[in-house]
Amino acid sequence: MRAIITGIGHFVPEQRLTNADLEKMVDTNDEWITSRTGIKERRILEKDKGTSYMAVQAAKMILEQKHISADEIDLILLATITPDLMVPSAASIVQKELGANHCWGFDINGGCTGFLYALATGAQFIETGRHKKILVIGADKMSSILNYQDRNTCIIFGDGAGAALLEPSTDNDLGIHDFEMHLDGVGVQYLCVEAGGSLRPATHETVDKKMHFLYQDGKTVFKHAVIGMSDVSKRIVDKHHLSGKDIKLLIPHQANYRIIDAVAKKLDLAPEQIVINIEKYGNTTAGTIPIAMSEAYQQQRMKKGDWILLSAFGAGFTWGSMLLKWAMD
Repeated sequence: MRAIITGIGHFVPEQRLTNADLEKMVDTNDEWITSRTGIKERRILEKDKGTSYMAVQAAKMILEQKHISADEIDLILLATITPDLMVPSAASIVQKELGANHCWGFDINGGCTGFLYALATGAQFIETGRHKKILVIGADKMSSILNYQDRNTCIIFGDGAGAALLEPSTDNDLGIHDFEMHLDGVGVQYLCVEAGGSLRPATHETVDKKMHFLYQDGKTVFKHAVIGMSDVSKRIVDKHHLSGKDIKLLIPHQANYRIIDAVAKKLDLAPEQIVINIEKYGNTTAGTIPIAMSEAYQQQRMKKGDWILLSAFGAGFTWGSMLLKWAMD
């Protein structure tokens, strides 16, 4: 029994933060940002709303699309690095707001690979027959952990959420065929939020030193991301005796256009085979892949039976790839 995606949805806030806006905030300019990242603007959620708000909106889009009740959901898996609260999980808030009274759930912190981690986890519950309807959500309010005086990070990230519904397949050829996930703790020091956890709880000193904001060593992360995403994507395609020509769409993590381009070249993919929306939203961390997938579906860029390849790299370091055969009409 395979797990298939039977519903897909996303949500992005209305407020836009453009490159022109950032020019007024930090020492940067539109040409510099665009040439290095491919980003033109990103979305910013209101200060009085948390990550769970976006996750709920993305999930509601699926429930409406599928004409199902939240009570039918068995499990909620929420990939995020920006939960509303340290305790309890953001998944518990999403469950309450949706009225999904007959399910359980939990958060998954896999950085930018979080949505793939959550999809892989959800697939196991479907394949064992334990559950029939699983909501997998990737959502992050990155604006909540950004220092808008640090041009190394504030130009890259935005807010957004995407969600997918996993169900059992009646056709064993459709659905999630394989995935390969990785974790290497050597990356901890290069992409992290240094304070706010049990090692360095919040103090006046940690706040004054801006240790609650995201830190990134961009050059190191870029180098590892290119290698990690390219290699794992090529390996899973080769494992299934496929080539770039067999892949309908590569839906990669939207971190940097140059990283996406490197992965595409490794697989010998044409531009029309790659889903890119980084120019509109920036890096929404766990939200990038489901948002891109939802938009691609709305644009009718894939049909039932198409090979779809997902690939991501994130803090940890985490990285992975997933190969699936699209099941939705």
